[in-house]
Amino acid sequence: MSFYVSFAKVLLLLAVTAPVALAFGFAGAMAARARLAPVAWIGKGYIAVVRGVPDIAFFLFFVIALDQMFEWARHRLLCPDWDQPIRQGNDFIVCQAAKLPLGSASQWVHETYSFGLAVITFAIVFGAFAANVLFGGMRAVPRAQLETAEAYGMSPRQTFWRILVPQMWVYALPGLSNLWLVLIKATPLLFLLGIEDIVYWARELGGTKTSRFTDYPHGDWRMWYFLVLLVFYLAFTRVSEIVLERLMQRLTHGQATTGGESQRKAVPG
Repeated sequence: MSFYVSFAKVLLLLAVTAPVALAFGFAGAMAARARLAPVAWIGKGYIAVVRGVPDIAFFLFFVIALDQMFEWARHRLLCPDWDQPIRQGNDFIVCQAAKLPLGSASQWVHETYSFGLAVITFAIVFGAFAANVLFGGMRAVPRAQLETAEAYGMSPRQTFWRILVPQMWVYALPGLSNLWLVLIKATPLLFLLGIEDIVYWARELGGTKTSRFTDYPHGDWRMWYFLVLLVFYLAFTRVSEIVLERLMQRLTHGQATTGGESQRKAVPG
């Protein structure tokens, strides 16, 4: 059952991370195109730094750093009388009340906390890629349309939300589609974060079992378990491609883009 539940964990991660990462990306893209130089530097810096660090290095580092930041903040709030250094050599030591989760917490609390850290980390990493895609989509919208909106008396805010954002998705969706597929393929990184995902259980259940450890001894079945994961990911990505293709057709319908022009030519007469 844990193996089956781990598939639900992957789907839940994608369902939660995708909109959160898109929100990070939209905020990063808006910051990158801001007129205030410091805000633009923050947006462009976020995109450049996160995209420039290998995903696996960022995941392994950021989860530890985020966990310690939360515990440090709780330590300062809950244990003001603590007179020992938090950093003692390579050890990070806080009072018991500041630990996350608490040692007395249930197992589901530990799993939920680890899952939450994973969601935040995934969202920050893929949010940077999404920000780069959305920033490019915003710049691809013809300037003449924005100038026309301004000529009709629209304020900069109205021009942004009514003209730029609706048309931006047409140019950004191909890049976001690729990013979604990359996010799907990145879910096995949960295994590196200590979460019992499908990769963890495929290795555990597929490994050689003797009668000493289980009532169902078997040889090395890992190849078959990982074959199941291969089929799962291929099927999931294929369904995603079909859905994204239909969404792209819907967005480009009537648009002065390559996709819209192809649809017009396909209509007889």
